[in-house]
Amino acid sequence: MSMKIKKRTTLQRYWTKRYVLTLISGLILLSVFSLWWMEKTALEYRLSLLKYLADETSDRAIKENGQIVVGPILSEIVEEREKILHLNQQPIIYIVDPDGSIIYTMPQLYIDPDENKLPDVIMKNTELIQKVKISDNKVYVVKSPITFNDETRGWVVIAQEEGALKEINQDHGLLAIMIGGLLILGTGVIYFLSRQISRPIQDVANAAVQVREGNYDIHFKEEEEIKEEEIYELIKSFKEMTNRLKVMEKLRAELLAGVTHDLKTPVTSISGLIQAVKDDVVTGEQSKEFLDISLKETQRLQGMIEDLLNYNAISAGAFKIRVQKENINTFVQEIAYRWQVTQEDGQTFALDIKVPDEPLFGLIDSLRMQQIVINLLNNARHALDGNGKITIDLYEKDEGRICIDVQDSGRGIPEHEQQYVFEPFYRGENKKLKVRGLGLGLPFSKMLAKAQKGDLILKDSNQQGTTFTIILEKSDQG
Repeated sequence: MSMKIKKRTTLQRYWTKRYVLTLISGLILLSVFSLWWMEKTALEYRLSLLKYLADETSDRAIKENGQIVVGPILSEIVEEREKILHLNQQPIIYIVDPDGSIIYTMPQLYIDPDENKLPDVIMKNTELIQKVKISDNKVYVVKSPITFNDETRGWVVIAQEEGALKEINQDHGLLAIMIGGLLILGTGVIYFLSRQISRPIQDVANAAVQVREGNYDIHFKEEEEIKEEEIYELIKSFKEMTNRLKVMEKLRAELLAGVTHDLKTPVTSISGLIQAVKDDVVTGEQSKEFLDISLKETQRLQGMIEDLLNYNAISAGAFKIRVQKENINTFVQEIAYRWQVTQEDGQTFALDIKVPDEPLFGLIDSLRMQQIVINLLNNARHALDGNGKITIDLYEKDEGRICIDVQDSGRGIPEHEQQYVFEPFYRGENKKLKVRGLGLGLPFSKMLAKAQKGDLILKDSNQQGTTFTIILEKSDQG
């Protein structure tokens, strides 16, 4: 059954497309709102001008004797004021008597004598600006009274369709130019910013492909030139990871050669010793001594193989851990004593054990925890040059955690090697020359500690000594 391959696109194209679509949607909403606002503003502005025109017309439409007259001067004034409105459709101006009978219209309209009167809906409404519906048309009506000696002698009524008052033809072009300009500018800015963001990510992606193919020689833009914190951290972390992989790749080859050598050496030694006994090169007591040496080498080889098997077993999750409550004070003292008495005669180091007055109880697998402590003590012993001191310090770190510090006064671990001490098969330069082994002690101990819901960390290491800390899960005394 064939699987459909999803088509992918570049980060820059993906986000540019979405940002532009978002921009277009926003501009459409902005355009709709702008058109609504412009129509609303134009309507209010033109209604106020119509009211002003009605007021001015009413003032000029009556003589001193109180008679309503419409002369040429009034017509000129009305025409001049109408130009200010910028309307495609001229409004209709009615001059009517108090009852609403039409006296005069501008422009001149034919009016049926039977219908020579404005509707009551207009005349009886007390509002001077009103919106009415006439013959399915929405019309705005503006009124202004013609008064003489505080007596209403008539009305000036200006009527205009709503659509004509909301027309903004002259502003449509300006709005289109503005929206188009924002779209072009916004698209350019979005493309530029997307490119700025996607370029370093694309560089990291390309570098990841090279790393996948085994090429660790990666070059990025100088970190000082990167302004974005997240991009800076991404590139910095990737460079550190690449450098670490590069070092680990080099170490892998060296460690494979070292492990092969450490396994091959006892086999070669055993083979040579047994061959010497078989060929009667040595006889008597010397042949017995050769066999004893062969047995010791066999035991050492067996120990290495067991280390490999144990490490593989716990890595695969096939290692059983039996955790139970133990008195850690007693546990530490007993392990330290047993280890000390097994050391060679003439030892020149001091062992100091510090435990709190109150007993601390922890959840551990005593057998596996013993392996961890003894491995740390052996490493501490190897780190001592001549006279020295090893200290075991038991204390409660915080609620729910117990710590065991194993500290030596040895030469310390070089700073550049400290990050690799828990890597499988890694052995520092000094230890590689003096102590034979596979380099699985610390990695195996850390995995055992984690399997017991604890941890093993390198707390500190300098020229005055090294401290490893075992972290345990605390148990209640009850």
